[in-house]
Amino acid sequence: MNMAMIGLLAGMALGFAGYFGGFGAFLLVAALGAVGFVAGRFLDGDLEPGDFFRGRDREDRRR
Repeated sequence: MNMAMIGLLAGMALGFAGYFGGFGAFLLVAALGAVGFVAGRFLDGDLEPGDFFRGRDREDRRR
């Protein structure tokens, strides 16, 4: 399944949640989708827990 199809399905899910459940349901579906996306990236090995908790080095900071 390509990224366009996944985006279409996510947009449809958010649209249905917003239409039938209101704005609160829309936000809930969007937040749970974001959590699922991050969990999927962890399971694929694209992210590591240290990426969120590790501070940046001084040489990485922009001035």
